[in-house]
Amino acid sequence: MTLAPGVSDDVGFRAVYADHFVPLVRLAYVTTGGWPAAEDLVQDVFVDLYRRRDSVTDPVAWLRHATVNRCTSWVRRRIVERRHHRTEQPGVVTPAGADAVAVRAALARLRPRHRAAVFLRYYLDLSEAEIAAALGCRPGTVKSLLHRGLAVLKEQLDV
Repeated sequence: MTLAPGVSDDVGFRAVYADHFVPLVRLAYVTTGGWPAAEDLVQDVFVDLYRRRDSVTDPVAWLRHATVNRCTSWVRRRIVERRHHRTEQPGVVTPAGADAVAVRAALARLRPRHRAAVFLRYYLDLSEAEIAAALGCRPGTVKSLLHRGLAVLKEQLDV
């Protein structure tokens, strides 16, 4: 397999890390709802990329896809944990205006894949093809995820 330009060496890997760590943490935060978990999950994804960098042809797409998968798995585990332990830890809310709080609350009600699709489209401004690659689905599925996610947001926000 051919390597993505400049990613096979440490300097190239550091450049990819510097350019994409923060946006991926934001994506993970939207999915998980917590900064510490988001940072840990993205860091783990970068460790996996570093180990596999000789076989990854498109590191940015691979990172997005791996981040979404890892966050979705994390959310599922948390749901099972909460179901069995019946104890919830208090969430960390970042201070902001009432509109921002309402939007975050509405986003939290979305399913993880819907939330990830909305974030990738409207925050990272990715195309449907890029979102499809990140989520591991077809572009038509992305359209469906965005449509359903936006419908829930509109309902929650009374828009």
